[in-house]
Amino acid sequence: MNNKASPRKRIRRLIKNWAVPVGCGLLFLFLLNSIFFIGYVPTASMEPVIREDSFIIGTRVYAELQRGDIIVFTREGSLLVKRIAGMPGDIVIVGDDILVVPGGCYFVLGDNPEDSFDSRQWDDPFVSFGCVIAKVLTAK
Repeated sequence: MNNKASPRKRIRRLIKNWAVPVGCGLLFLFLLNSIFFIGYVPTASMEPVIREDSFIIGTRVYAELQRGDIIVFTREGSLLVKRIAGMPGDIVIVGDDILVVPGGCYFVLGDNPEDSFDSRQWDDPFVSFGCVIAKVLTAK
């Protein structure tokens, strides 16, 4: 009598042992890529709300962004975290300049103005809707 399991039984056991962990891993990756965002804020630009060296959790699914929301967006190949200070059609004053936020864009600021490189300093001061990655839910 042979005590070795048949190749078919070994394959079934292997699939059974790995199906749940692999399935959970794939579900986790799906959720991170389509619903949630986990990020790291290395600077003090959003203090005191988001402390330097904090982790943030955001959602990629949101109904509508509003003034005051904290967003994650891409700019020149980098991910940034700032607060929406101007909505489309809003008038914003930057130094001696008076700007109107164009349709499809936001004007963003860091909560810590002395340590934030934001819309006030950029040549193109607006963030387009398409560059927004997530809306921040919480920071730890």
